[in-house]
Amino acid sequence: MEKILAHIDANIDASLARLFELLRIPSISAQPAHRQDCLAAANWARGALQGMGFSARISETAGLPGVIAQHHAAGPDAPHVLFYGHYDVQPADPLALWHSDPFDPQLVDGPRGKRIVGRGAVDDKGQVVSFFEACRAHIAVTGGLPVRLTVLLEGEEECGSPSLTELLTQERDALKADFVLVADTNMWNFETPAITTSLRGLAAVEVTVKAAARDLHSGLYGGIALNPINALTRILGDLQDDQGGIRIPHFYDGVAPVPDELQESWNRLGFESDEFLGQVGLASPAGEHGQSPLAQLWARPTADINGISGGYQGDGTKTVIPAEATAKLTFRLVPGQDPQAVVRNFERFVRERLRPDAKVEFKHQGAAPGFAMRLDAPFMRAAQRALREEFGKPAALVGCGASIPVVEAFKTQLGLDCLLAGFGLDDDCIHSPNEKFELACFHRGTRAHARLLAAFAD
Repeated sequence: MEKILAHIDANIDASLARLFELLRIPSISAQPAHRQDCLAAANWARGALQGMGFSARISETAGLPGVIAQHHAAGPDAPHVLFYGHYDVQPADPLALWHSDPFDPQLVDGPRGKRIVGRGAVDDKGQVVSFFEACRAHIAVTGGLPVRLTVLLEGEEECGSPSLTELLTQERDALKADFVLVADTNMWNFETPAITTSLRGLAAVEVTVKAAARDLHSGLYGGIALNPINALTRILGDLQDDQGGIRIPHFYDGVAPVPDELQESWNRLGFESDEFLGQVGLASPAGEHGQSPLAQLWARPTADINGISGGYQGDGTKTVIPAEATAKLTFRLVPGQDPQAVVRNFERFVRERLRPDAKVEFKHQGAAPGFAMRLDAPFMRAAQRALREEFGKPAALVGCGASIPVVEAFKTQLGLDCLLAGFGLDDDCIHSPNEKFELACFHRGTRAHARLLAAFAD
């Protein structure tokens, strides 16, 4: 391992040069005008993997293709790792806010030393190339990899992964593995690595309450005609009690307490809710009473009203009782909750509170369960050991309040658990102008990936 790490250190400039080649390709999946650029990025990745001795190919889909590569020289008894990343990037707009051309990557000075600036620097090209370079070092020093490795790169992650199901289905046999390594997440801070052990799921619903056949004059009908906005907001106001709990029946079915090992890990992180909220002009946690701030963020479910519309929205006053009102809601769900059951119970909650003359319609905008990693999984223990060796401290076991759809797809479609261990930082300006990846994070991420591959082999 020391020789492998020394090879990485000695060749960091060459690693950067290869990353910069990929960053110069404007592979913006959301914009059809950049389709050829996306294909160029896929071909770059295929060529880079083939150059290291992988069997690599393009896997066509109805949208942008995937890249599939395999290196199985370690033998049939070696553990089998599936690495996932994506070669596409977000649009660079607004261009006026960039300090340099987003597709002309720069190495600039920052408060933590040099940093790589460019679209895709950390999300996800920098993290993908970091893994590639760890593979390159293993192969250069030992002649091979310590595990059987399959690489899957997606080309549409930044536009909702519309072809992912097709890709996973048609490549099911090629993607068989023991688990998936996903390098598209962050460290806890600049000095502390992190393993994301849980993700919240999501259920999205649109509810519309209708009453009169048309908008009504509030002077002629006010007081006797049902106002759908009043009716809907009254129902929505019942969603949460004064302790922050969600009042939908059976909403908490399947929700388990935070395991002691995780809670102890969170207690050591030094998270300050007033500092976190102060960055956005807030001061006090607004979730369930009796739950720690990090539990509110990562381990407890939510019911949020994302928007309400109905009636007159223009300047000035229009004395109208609208014919209908609509609200959009999302439920952030934790492992153990059934998204479909949550939606059904919410619909029942609304219907039971409808006033006479009110009619209701629902639109479902998708649902996915939460995800939790088994803390005792062999790959989890191996990852903790490898990250401790590289960073000199235990990895923070963190949650994520958001959803990563590809994780759910791997679980439901391929039956594979995911290890989420990336090397970005919260201030990397992901999806924003001046996206960056600290050079130290790229370098140490490469070293950590090399250690991870060796640890998985054990």
